[in-house]
Amino acid sequence: MADDSDRSMERGTDSGARSAESSAGRQPDRAVDEAAADPEIPSDAIEEAERLTRLAEEAAVTDAAEAYRERRADVVAEHDFTARVREEDDTLVLYPDEWVEDGVVQFEAIEDTDRAVEVSLSGPDHGAEWEAVEEQNRAIVDAVADAYGQAHAANVRAFADFMGNHYLKPVTDATLAEQEEFLTEYYPRNAWPSREQESIVAESVDLVVGGLDDEVPGT
Repeated sequence: MADDSDRSMERGTDSGARSAESSAGRQPDRAVDEAAADPEIPSDAIEEAERLTRLAEEAAVTDAAEAYRERRADVVAEHDFTARVREEDDTLVLYPDEWVEDGVVQFEAIEDTDRAVEVSLSGPDHGAEWEAVEEQNRAIVDAVADAYGQAHAANVRAFADFMGNHYLKPVTDATLAEQEEFLTEYYPRNAWPSREQESIVAESVDLVVGGLDDEVPGT
């Protein structure tokens, strides 16, 4: 997994203003400026920023992680916001650009801190629930290895990592959109497949999502 190189900068940026932020209070997980009738940044942009942040955190190599963070910056910049990750509680924070000067959030000059958006990156029940999903996915990977060989199993393992870490779901529950995201975004950047694995990855996904064989549990 690649390190999120934003974190060192962001921690320094946020820590200097921790008392100002704390005095204003933090919003609940996934809270979007409840005081405003019309949020400054739309929910779909917030969700995309969260998705890209999670992909950056799980990326296997630094270049891939950086690419995700750059895309996240572009997404929020379209709405004049800047993204940071608050490391101590694993929270994505989106600040209005006008609060940021030379890469530093100027909390002392902010009158309404509620304009910021906070999204928890910890995930829903990201403990016992993740373990249950991983156990199911692991059984599917093992069954694919027995029935179809290691090349397919390696692909399904990558698919399981993607579905478990980003959607907290077993591979058998993947939607068409999630399958497409895995095949076009996650797999090329994170899986580092052999030529054989790459040539059959779509078939590997079909094996577990389409339920082509009763030997694969959960399909």
